[in-house]
Amino acid sequence: MNKIIFTEEFCQPEDLHPFTLTRQLQDIRVGILTIREKWERMLGLESFDKKEDDYKDLQRSVHIDEAVGDGACFIIHGNVLPTAALVKAVRKLKNGEFIAAKGGNSIVFRVAKNDIEGRHKIKVGNAINFDEELKIIRYPWDIFQLNDWAIRQDFKLLTGKKKSQPLSKTNRVIKPSQVFIEKGAKVEHCIINAATGPVYIGKNAELMEGCIIRGPFAMGEGACLKLGTKVYGATTLGPYCVVGGEIKNSVLFGFSNKAHDGYLGDSVIGEWCNMGAGTTNSNLKNNASNVKVWMPKGEMTAGNKCGVMMGDYSRTAVNTAINTGTVIGVSCNVFGAGLTPKYIPNFSWGSEGLNRYDFEKALLDIEDWKKLKGRLISDDEKSILKYIFEKW
Repeated sequence: MNKIIFTEEFCQPEDLHPFTLTRQLQDIRVGILTIREKWERMLGLESFDKKEDDYKDLQRSVHIDEAVGDGACFIIHGNVLPTAALVKAVRKLKNGEFIAAKGGNSIVFRVAKNDIEGRHKIKVGNAINFDEELKIIRYPWDIFQLNDWAIRQDFKLLTGKKKSQPLSKTNRVIKPSQVFIEKGAKVEHCIINAATGPVYIGKNAELMEGCIIRGPFAMGEGACLKLGTKVYGATTLGPYCVVGGEIKNSVLFGFSNKAHDGYLGDSVIGEWCNMGAGTTNSNLKNNASNVKVWMPKGEMTAGNKCGVMMGDYSRTAVNTAINTGTVIGVSCNVFGAGLTPKYIPNFSWGSEGLNRYDFEKALLDIEDWKKLKGRLISDDEKSILKYIFEKW
């Protein structure tokens, strides 16, 4: 059976800190779907992860020589977004061939049993040049900068052969043909402008009365927009997120809350995060110059707009003021006076990062937050968090 095997090798996953501390590159959400979900749908194949011999090797992780079987494996760089042209080229690959992008970088290989020469060695022959534009997630800000494009692509992918649920007449809608409502979703007394981009409302999601939406916009299964929320595109709410206040050009991966007033713009929020009431981020410096962002290898420029990059399981206190281009690590409890520092390390207790979260308390707090949405913390999560706590 043919299958996809994603690899982080040569992708520099550390450049997507803090999101790749707790997940594989291919499980980053951009648009409506994760990168993994996009490839699985477009190729119609099940996917696995190449074992990298690190702490993120979990149940889906495989050695290529053991996984290839009697079919073919498509080995795909985990940070490459599929496009129609790229998928067409991938489908045409023969065993032992690979796709080379501009500059000579190989991004997709097709291998069969005869192409495997050892646990960590494959042989490939033909390079198939791909000269069209690639969409690649290299840095955290790429996620919100590519989100407009990605929502439009995923909207076509998810809705092309389906029929939307009817939209209640209590709503005011511009270009209803670009609004898609999945089964069980509730949308009443809202204003939706889909002329600026498609609007996708997932299964059992809810837009409470008075919400104002400007596409492109997407919300996943079970997500909720609270009363009077204002949303500018391009914004994505992953599954079971709860959002209120004002939000613009941001991505929440899933299960996270920004449930009250406050502004979130040009930002990426991981899973199981909570932003206390009144939390607001700056996304533009007061001199309008380029925003520099902390990175493990040193500061980098993210453009003239960049808000907050918040790792999984982190939370802010009420009325937290988040500085422009701030990076918040994994499992942080952020509180304190004034603007936050530009970098808050993993497991920080307070915004200055001088005190560390007690690990056992952090797990208990995460477990309590997960119970609010009917979930439990898994042994895999505990193992990953323990590694991050000890090594980062």
